[in-house]
Amino acid sequence: MARDLPSLNALKAFEVAARLESMSQAADELHVTHGAVSRQIRQLEEELGVALFDKVGRGVQLTAAGRQLRDACRDAFGSLREVCAEIRQADQRGPFLLACPGSLLARWFIPRLDRLNAELPELNLHLSASEGELDPRRAGVSGTLLFAAPPWPADMQVYPLRQERIGPVFSPRYSGAARLQGQPASALLNESLLHTHSRSQAWADWAHLQQIDPASLTQGQGFEHLYYLLEAALSGLGVAIAPQLLVADDIAAGRLLAPWGFVQTQHQLGLWVPKRQPQGAAQPLADWLLSELAGSSE
Repeated sequence: MARDLPSLNALKAFEVAARLESMSQAADELHVTHGAVSRQIRQLEEELGVALFDKVGRGVQLTAAGRQLRDACRDAFGSLREVCAEIRQADQRGPFLLACPGSLLARWFIPRLDRLNAELPELNLHLSASEGELDPRRAGVSGTLLFAAPPWPADMQVYPLRQERIGPVFSPRYSGAARLQGQPASALLNESLLHTHSRSQAWADWAHLQQIDPASLTQGQGFEHLYYLLEAALSGLGVAIAPQLLVADDIAAGRLLAPWGFVQTQHQLGLWVPKRQPQGAAQPLADWLLSELAGSSE
């Protein structure tokens, strides 16, 4: 039975010779003789049944088939080098850099960080916060906590943690707090609503689920980030739309009220880890997050 792939040694010799367009320079880089490189490439040409190089003067030039194979080898060996480097780095027990929204970090994660450090002492966790769009493929990031809707990208290992639930909240200090008690959600049409640019569709998403015209909920003050929006709500400036996870502690302590409860959206909170990197540290972290989230108020 014919092999699916030629000799990897021959492919490596070809990749270097094709990149340098020189048998002699390839021999120097590989620390072998010129004849050894020539034999490997001749063997490769025989296996493939095509010429990969043409002789031009005293040098060589890639054929069309050679250029095609050069591009494939460059990508394949590049990916192998990248993965091997990541495996070596992971084996050295380097830090696990977790990126997440700043509001999630400040309002949910940091208050529980002591428990994580106690339960996963071997996890060298570093935290990176952002209120902008998070890129789970960003270089150096080990994992990312994201609210997103499936399907998931094929190159990401996503550990689903919790379905997102959102709802209106306000402080007992808000001037309209007394009149809103016992009123239907439509009473919000006449209130001071708080918005965040980082989640500009939140009120519209909630309105659709409540069968309220989203266009009637556009008035009010805007804030750049969700964290500032929640601080404004706590200060009694108006009614904010918020993920339940980020306000559960404030509701339990009586700092915020949520008389209409929370509704489920299509988004899920998940731990996103690139599939190209080892998953060893991600699974214990995902398990810990699931356990903590199970104990958070629904």
